[in-house]
Amino acid sequence: MKLDREQLLLYAVTDRMWEGKQTLEQQTEEALKAGVTFLQLREKDLDTEKFLEKAKVMKEIAGRYHVPFVINDNVEVALLCGADGVHVGQSDMEAGDVRELIGPDKILGVTAKTVEQAKLAEKRGADYLGVGTVFPTATKPNAIAITMDTVKEICQAVSIPVVVIGGINKNNVSMFEGTGAAGLALVSAIFGQENITEAVKDMMERAKKVAGTDK
Repeated sequence: MKLDREQLLLYAVTDRMWEGKQTLEQQTEEALKAGVTFLQLREKDLDTEKFLEKAKVMKEIAGRYHVPFVINDNVEVALLCGADGVHVGQSDMEAGDVRELIGPDKILGVTAKTVEQAKLAEKRGADYLGVGTVFPTATKPNAIAITMDTVKEICQAVSIPVVVIGGINKNNVSMFEGTGAAGLALVSAIFGQENITEAVKDMMERAKKVAGTDK
């Protein structure tokens, strides 16, 4: 599937940490209905069978809203569930190897923390980059933060779109305006909120300012 830059504007990354009144599936559906433009299923502690079960359900939900759906890290699950693609980190499988496995038509996202990593990922077939962590985040407590200057440098160094990730919320999101980022990848700023619909609509307006599409 061809990826449009606009589809990365508000990129939701799932986390079951905030399941409560609603299941993750219900939270995800609410987020997509409210305007999320891209969905990544991230599961770090499920076995392949359970991960695949969940992935099939989430793919069906994403499909109803015509939103691209990718799997975090697990290429096998991505292929088995028919996801639109996969997102890999620097410590996961090398981007070029992933591209060979998923073929030319699936979306490949790669995490980058340096200009060198970003350029290499683009060269090896990435369709977009996830750049971060920028702010401290409970999702990845040991992640090394990168500076706003690095975000700008990466955006300028590659021709593929960049989404920023890591502790982004309504209080700090304006710092990304003018960096060249195409969108925001959010976890707690969506799934950790009391009212997901309101949170998505609010962050969508802020994401447009970051991407320069609010004019």
